[in-house]
Amino acid sequence: MKHGVAFRKFSRTSSHRMLMLRNLVTSLIQHEQVKTTLPKARDVARLAEKIITLGKKGTPPAWKKAAGFLLQPSLTPKVFETLSARYAARPGGYTRIHKFGNRQGDNAPHAVLELVDGPRDLRFEMAARATGWDVLSERLKSQSARALVKHGVGDVGDTVGRERALAEGQEGGKLRPRTRWNLQKALRYRSAEDVKRFEDKVQEHMDTLLARPVAVKTLREHSEKESAESDQQYFRSIKDYKLKAGETVPGAAGSALGRAQGDLGWAPGRKTRWFERRKLGIDRPLTWEQV
Repeated sequence: MKHGVAFRKFSRTSSHRMLMLRNLVTSLIQHEQVKTTLPKARDVARLAEKIITLGKKGTPPAWKKAAGFLLQPSLTPKVFETLSARYAARPGGYTRIHKFGNRQGDNAPHAVLELVDGPRDLRFEMAARATGWDVLSERLKSQSARALVKHGVGDVGDTVGRERALAEGQEGGKLRPRTRWNLQKALRYRSAEDVKRFEDKVQEHMDTLLARPVAVKTLREHSEKESAESDQQYFRSIKDYKLKAGETVPGAAGSALGRAQGDLGWAPGRKTRWFERRKLGIDRPLTWEQV
């Protein structure tokens, strides 16, 4: 029985282990996002937060210690200027770990480690898309898809502002509770410019959701015509716009798991190529036929 094991050893010597962790921390500071195994990501996150804390101190001893830890001393100004200014109001939690399945080969758990509130923040991107989905689904309850395509969804700034002001568990919002929680978490320490960029991403995703059925409809119409009638090619292929397993459209009823159930499993005697599969779960949703 082993006692006194404080941290993971990673089957390496002390010098090799520390060099590996320093290299990962340096890559994280440089690219603000790295992919590695889950145990390594947890240890790298702990060390990266210590380096950022040194940057927020801004003292000469802290500078010397951070420069000695990073394998690229040229990244030290980024820690003490860019990152310290970004996390000035944040009390902690400068990193985020996203589980990324298992690695092919040894089946080791993979993870994506990133710096929060950065240009490659995954939660920021996914929260914007989920917000656009919920807002569009709410609008489709009272308006037709044709009217939304013609007149637009409208400004989403008021919706984002109201959802940010709601407390946890408070009713009255238009978003789902989990979407509201992700929105508030993604924008808690963001600047006004980042909030405006978030609203633009929400609007852009709603426009994409509305334009996709129109694109498929146009593709179907032109695919039925003879190639000699029109030489203009709008899209590469209609197969690029097929729904994936469990995928649905705004305003459609049912869960994603229910739509994908039975279509994800393997059936004896069925062997079709991936690009010839039919759209799983839903073929002609009512929302798409309205445009």
